[in-house]
Amino acid sequence: MLTLQWAWLLLLLPLPLIFRKQQSVNEVSGHLHLPGVAQSGAQQIEQDNSSRKAYWLIWVLLVVAVARPLWMGDPIELPSKGRDLMMAVDLSGSMQIEDMVLEGKTVDRFTMIQAVVSDFIERRKGDKLGLILFADHAYLQAPLTQDRRSVAQFLNEAQIGLVGKQTAIGEAIALAVKRFDMVDESNRILILLTDGSNNSGSISPEQAAAIAAKRGVRIYTIGVGAEVMERRTLFGKERVNPSMDLDEAQLTSLADTTGGRYFRARNSQELESIYQEIDKLEPISRDQLSYRPQSELFYLPLGAALLISVLIALSQLALFKRLSSKWGRN
Repeated sequence: MLTLQWAWLLLLLPLPLIFRKQQSVNEVSGHLHLPGVAQSGAQQIEQDNSSRKAYWLIWVLLVVAVARPLWMGDPIELPSKGRDLMMAVDLSGSMQIEDMVLEGKTVDRFTMIQAVVSDFIERRKGDKLGLILFADHAYLQAPLTQDRRSVAQFLNEAQIGLVGKQTAIGEAIALAVKRFDMVDESNRILILLTDGSNNSGSISPEQAAAIAAKRGVRIYTIGVGAEVMERRTLFGKERVNPSMDLDEAQLTSLADTTGGRYFRARNSQELESIYQEIDKLEPISRDQLSYRPQSELFYLPLGAALLISVLIALSQLALFKRLSSKWGRN
C-alpha cells in the first residue's frame, strides 16, 4: 500500500502562486536590447510557457518527496511472550476405527480430529503452537511456533500408522515437557488426544505427569471414541463399545496431577465444544505485536525532479546558443 508519512506537507503545493508575477512578451527583450531578440519573441514566449509548466512539475515532485512517500508491506507478527501450547495426537492403529460422523459422513477418529483441531489451531492467534505425534514412540512433528498454518499442515499430512500401532502416552508427555524446557517461562499447556491406554514407551504416563507438574506444565487430556457402534456379523448387526481400550481413569489422573482437566469426546460436536471450553480455560494471548515493513520511495520523485531540471538547463543552454549566434551575425 502506498502512503505519505507527512501528507500535510501537500498544503505547500499552492505556495508558488503567492509569488507568481505577470510576465509580458517583452520580458526578455526589456533587459536584452540586442538586435535579433525581438524576432525571437514568440519563441521565447513558447519557451517560457513550457518552462513554467516544467517548474510547476518540479515543485510538485519536490513537495511529494518531502512528504515522504512509503510503500507499506503486509503486517508481520513479532514473537511475543504468550502461551506455549503443545498438542500430542495419537496415531495408533485404533484411530482408524470409523465411529465418528463429520458433516453427515462416517469417518475414522483421526479424520475427525484433523478437522476439529485445524479450526482450533486457526483460532489460537498470538500463541505458540507445537505438534507431537505418538504411537509406538513419540515424535516432534512441529516445534513451538507462531506459524499456525504450518502446524495445521503437518497435522493434515499425518497418517495413521506413520509412527507405529501402539500407544506411548508417557513418552508424548515427556517429550512435551522437554520442549517446554527449551523456551522462556510462559503458560505451558499440553493437549493430549488419545483413544486408548498406554502400552508402549520408555516412561510411564504417571512418571511423565509428575515431571510435568514440577515443570509447570498443565495437561488437558481428551479421550476420543464413540461408546456405541453397530457392526455386521454372520448373525446380523450387533452393538459394541469401540472405546473399551480407553483408560479414562488414567487420563483423569494425568490431568488432575498437573492441574488440568479430562474431557470425553464421543463425537465431533463434543470435541468442538471441548476446544471451546479450553479457549475459555486458557484464553488466547493478547500481547501479540506486529509491524508492517516499509520502503522509502522519496528518491523516485526527487530523481524525476532532478532529471527535469537537467532537461530545462539543457534546453535553456541551446536557446542561449541560438540567440548568441544571431547576435553575432547582426
